Amino acid sequence: MRTITTTDDLAEFCRQAAAGPYVTIDTEFLRERTYWSKLCLVQMALPGDGEAVLVDPIVGGEEMSLQPLFDLMGETGTVKVFHAARQDLEIFHHEGGVLPEPLFDTQVAAMVCGFGEQVGYETLVRKIAKGAVDKTSRFTDWSRRPLTDAQKAYALADVTHLRVVYEHLAAELDRSGRRGWVEEELDVLTDPATYVIEPEQAWRRVKTRTNSGRFLATVRELARFRETYAQERNVPRNRVFKDDALLELASTKPASLADLGRSRLLLREARKGPIAEGILQAVADGLAAPREDWPEVDDRRDRLQVNPALADLLRVLLKAKAEQAEVAQKLIASAADLDAIAAGERDAAALRGWRHEVFGADALRLCAGEIALTAQGTEVRVVPV
Repeated sequence: MRTITTTDDLAEFCRQAAAGPYVTIDTEFLRERTYWSKLCLVQMALPGDGEAVLVDPIVGGEEMSLQPLFDLMGETGTVKVFHAARQDLEIFHHEGGVLPEPLFDTQVAAMVCGFGEQVGYETLVRKIAKGAVDKTSRFTDWSRRPLTDAQKAYALADVTHLRVVYEHLAAELDRSGRRGWVEEELDVLTDPATYVIEPEQAWRRVKTRTNSGRFLATVRELARFRETYAQERNVPRNRVFKDDALLELASTKPASLADLGRSRLLLREARKGPIAEGILQAVADGLAAPREDWPEVDDRRDRLQVNPALADLLRVLLKAKAEQAEVAQKLIASAADLDAIAAGERDAAALRGWRHEVFGADALRLCAGEIALTAQGTEVRVVPV
């Protein structure tokens, strides 16, 4: 197994990859102690029995540039194949400002091909490649060097078996005519906005139990400060303060260091220094925000008048349609989607694109009383009314 530690060697391998129809890619990283993932290793494999390599940016150090890899991401003639790509793509977007084009995610493809919801890589390797993945190195510290032979073998297995998995799923999608379904799902992963967290919008990630405008304004300012502080210093946001402490601060509205000292949930490090100063300023800014600047919560879903009987019928229809199409139910529609449709909403994702073809069209007909559901043995059938 070859480990690449120089820019020239990486550039040569990427030139070979760019000449082929696809390349399989995976990464190993750490994120427990940082805001941004620390890239520790990149694995890549060429089609068929082609070479598989490890790219080691840690051993390569500052003299090694990953630019050839970032350039490969933009080679439109070569499909970049990942499994569960989101975290890998976040790294490429942050490190190199690039996202792969075109992209193929075997986890998404597997759901479309009937392998269940969020199917794991080991399952696909076992069912498709008839192989096995040694899990003993799964929780290793990938930042430590030297890597053992077992670690290297584990890392390479993430891209060598992936070749067989990809070719099988790609052929199945072409056979079924569902490649467009996967491409539609990948639009989110290839959208740069997916990987950008704006501090001004960070408050939307915090679950609150009240829609009070002034309270939410304080939550917004605290979340904005926390996100900015975490990004600038590259520390996990929960190391600044956790959500439960944020909500406590928004409720108690501390105005001094003495007030912060009485917090039950605030970490000791956050009761002094720049974090404490930032908290007090954020609370003050939240309390001073004018009414017209208070955040607005979209509570339409909470106010929906759901018809429970219709929602139950939609669940039966979804199960039947998912089994018929051999597609994971959750990929077609969520429970929230079904409730929204049963309440009269018509902008649910389940009513658009390929989902409309598989489920949405009949869901609307069911809501309109144009069809009914009958059971024959274990099979649920749709019949016109």
